[in-house]
Amino acid sequence: MGYKDQDSPPRVTQATMLKALVAAALVALVAADGIPDFVAPGSCAKVANQDNFDLRRYAGRWYQIQIIDNPYQPFTRCIHSNYDYSDSDYSFKVTTAGFSPNNEYLRLQGKIYPTKDFPAAHMLIDFPSAFAAPYEVIETDYDSYSCVYSCIGTDKYKSEFGFVFSRTPQNSGPAIDRCASVFRRNGVDFSSFSVVPHTAECVYRA
Repeated sequence: MGYKDQDSPPRVTQATMLKALVAAALVALVAADGIPDFVAPGSCAKVANQDNFDLRRYAGRWYQIQIIDNPYQPFTRCIHSNYDYSDSDYSFKVTTAGFSPNNEYLRLQGKIYPTKDFPAAHMLIDFPSAFAAPYEVIETDYDSYSCVYSCIGTDKYKSEFGFVFSRTPQNSGPAIDRCASVFRRNGVDFSSFSVVPHTAECVYRA
């Protein structure tokens, strides 16, 4: 177990992530005379992280059951991800897929990995189409649910996202009740989460 060696591309620091968020907000402010919907007043919640996080057990397929709407995801239904863990890289290669509002089946690929600055459950999302952002596993049992928080903040604003993951695509499973309690206990407003539809028309190819 370890981190990528120094020959790997440099990782994005939290300060760089904050600068990127601020820059994006300012560009949108100039272009559209307003702040993007995903930037809101307030501070990120100081959430707990899963103790003794086991990356190997976390690998495999996860289904997004409820989320705080995320503009960096082009999908609106049937959203699922495959986490392919690499011991040598100490990271996940992640493929996320689902259907767009136009009924197109789309797929994104990137990496999620721990860094030296935080516990193993506090990882970094590294996808080409999105800002680098934290991926904090607040709580998981590895077999049925995972409650994940992702937030970048400045002194006055935050860009906040949350995910309820399940090992099965059923919206009525135990993941929602468990994560609702977990998020509320950690100061995250669960009323801001929306259901991700999983219907008979869904296909899961990630």
